[in-house]
Amino acid sequence: MQEHDLSFVRVEMLAAQPAPRSERGFLSWLQGNLFSSVPDAILTLVALVILALVLPPVLNWLLLDAQWTGTDRSFCATVAQGGIQPDGWSGACWAFVNAKFETFMFGRYPLDERWRVIVVALLFVGLLVPLLVPSVPRKGLNAVLFFFVFPIVAYFLLVGGWFGLEHVETYLWGGLLVTLVLSFVGIAVSLPFGIVLALGRRSKMPIVKLLCIVFIEAVRGVPLVTVLFMASVMFPLFLPAGVNFDKFLRALVGVSLFASAYMAEVVRGGLQAIPKGQYEGADSLGLGYWQKMSLIVLPQALKLVIPGIVNTFIGLFKDTSLVSIIGMFDMLGIVRQNFSDANWASPQTPMTGLVFAGMVFWVFCFGMSRYSMFMERRLDTGHKR
Repeated sequence: MQEHDLSFVRVEMLAAQPAPRSERGFLSWLQGNLFSSVPDAILTLVALVILALVLPPVLNWLLLDAQWTGTDRSFCATVAQGGIQPDGWSGACWAFVNAKFETFMFGRYPLDERWRVIVVALLFVGLLVPLLVPSVPRKGLNAVLFFFVFPIVAYFLLVGGWFGLEHVETYLWGGLLVTLVLSFVGIAVSLPFGIVLALGRRSKMPIVKLLCIVFIEAVRGVPLVTVLFMASVMFPLFLPAGVNFDKFLRALVGVSLFASAYMAEVVRGGLQAIPKGQYEGADSLGLGYWQKMSLIVLPQALKLVIPGIVNTFIGLFKDTSLVSIIGMFDMLGIVRQNFSDANWASPQTPMTGLVFAGMVFWVFCFGMSRYSMFMERRLDTGHKR
């Protein structure tokens, strides 16, 4: 009886086949995402009806009926308010934003010195972008320049008083400048300090653990307004006569410490999520405490809590608007301050200014959110890249 060799070894992979017609195209996307079931279809139709009712008047107010140019409030006044518009026009007053744009960006920073702020902004973007792009090499050098060299250069440029630069008092700062400085310093300080507090709260040394718990719970138990008020008003009362700190510096310290307490709890949640076997494995290798934390535990813990970390950053960025309680004007504060300008007082001015401030905050917060999602996908070991 003749034996037949039934074994077969494939030497080439089959070419990828196109997806079925029912699984591709715009109609397939609609069916899978918006009309996959009866409840989904109902919700989709309700959402479309709401958009049809709300979107046209919003777009008309924002764009079509808006006033884009002008030199005073008469260009944005309505007939009902005694304005000069013959057709009862009542769109957004973007002319107000255009006239006050530099004030919204720089506050009362001297006109002749604003080039220093622009240089700092360019350095910030030029160092941040390569640090955020994974494919760019020399991350170590980039991090040193961004976190250590850049703050020193930015301080000398913004404050001045050295190298022939005019000294600019911080009470002249305002607008987006204050928002970005407060948020950047708060983010740069809160993450490492929050990690230290989280490790301290889990420490086996009673004194260290107690101090960390007291600090975290005390700060988290009060609103940021209270912290800023204490730093600005109460803190100077405890200083010796003749000793004082800049109000902006006090706000920086208050915001940074407040964010650090919340960051500590986020990081602690990541530490508790790490399996006990990771700690035991590091101990079995003979690693010391700091080696175990920096090489084994913290990289895994921080990856798990990226959403919480970015959420804290976003909250910190928005909370900078509370510095108006101590007489400083961030982006939102400077916009609201300019509502009192009689030259631009009109019914449309406040809403337009607030919409503009909201758009600026949204752009930065949305950017942080999208980048955190990108990093989550990249660090997910089970995700194909």
